[in-house]
Amino acid sequence: MEMLSGLWEQALEYPVTMRVAVAGLIIGTLLGFIMQKTNFCTMGALSDINAFGNFDRFRSWMLAMGVAIIATQALAYFDYVDMSRSIYLTKTFNWLAFIVGGLIFGIGMVFGSGCGAKSLLRFGGGDLKGVFVVLIIAIAGYMTLRGILAPARLAITGLGTLDVSTLGLDNTSINGILANKFGMESKTAIIVGAAILALALLGYSFSSSKFRKSGKHIFAGVSVGFLVAAAWWATGTLGFDDFEPAPLFSLNFVSPTANTLQYLMTFTGSTISFSIATVFGMILGAFLASVISGSFAVVGFADKNDVIRHLLGGTLMGFGAVTALGCTVGQGIGGVSTLAIGSIIAIISIMIGGFIGFKLMERGVLI
Repeated sequence: MEMLSGLWEQALEYPVTMRVAVAGLIIGTLLGFIMQKTNFCTMGALSDINAFGNFDRFRSWMLAMGVAIIATQALAYFDYVDMSRSIYLTKTFNWLAFIVGGLIFGIGMVFGSGCGAKSLLRFGGGDLKGVFVVLIIAIAGYMTLRGILAPARLAITGLGTLDVSTLGLDNTSINGILANKFGMESKTAIIVGAAILALALLGYSFSSSKFRKSGKHIFAGVSVGFLVAAAWWATGTLGFDDFEPAPLFSLNFVSPTANTLQYLMTFTGSTISFSIATVFGMILGAFLASVISGSFAVVGFADKNDVIRHLLGGTLMGFGAVTALGCTVGQGIGGVSTLAIGSIIAIISIMIGGFIGFKLMERGVLI
């Protein structure tokens, strides 16, 4: 214990930006390695359902959500992380942006052969399609954050925004509603809210005997869930500072990819952040996993339509994820771990968008 205490005190002597960047690189590398080795993929999970009726990877994704909820809410319960600082728990409820952005992102991830996280994994594995999509996501994401696509995002947000304080709520998290509307003590609400959603997700995941025998999928779900919570801890606890605390952030791979591109272009005048470091880590982890397994290979596009499809997919993902405040990992696991209703709406919209994308592909669009 004394050794751990000494290491902790030593770590706190370094600047906040360095502490969280190192943590981000480690967490991103572990996530990239595990996702590459276990083939953890949201679009792949939906594709398995659509093409084969196989729910194993989908159950793994649900398991990741459940584990992330339990671990994240434990951090909140014991006051390691102030979740009220999260972008998912504000007084502004952008319901239309969650729906529209989610649908657009879901269609885009099908055309782009995977979500933002999967594109980074493909990048690390040598797939030039992954490199291309990552660049397009970064450009489109930044255009949506601050560029020519920003007015469209703001218009969508403006058309469907609710100030939840008018409803007597601090935010639209499940535990927040339990506390504000049912008079629960805040920590009791955390336990009840986490139990409601996490037990439902875990119960669904392990209801399949086939899934219960799949060590790879269980390991993937548990690991990804814990790494999402580790990201909250890294920015909320390791990144705490009385004067300049690091922004509270978990794992997300669209707006951070845009910020990474900007960082690379303005390196001498920029400061690395936790999210940028996780992007580098994802690529590194996927590279290490693919080299170790012998699967690393430089591959390109099949034809002109393949290029066009991935160009459209990357653009839709960049716009959709920034509008919806996250991707399949950002909203689907990180956002859901905060018990935010908006994140649940966003991830359901992403799934619906994904199935729409499959139907468009089946009808020969851009093929």
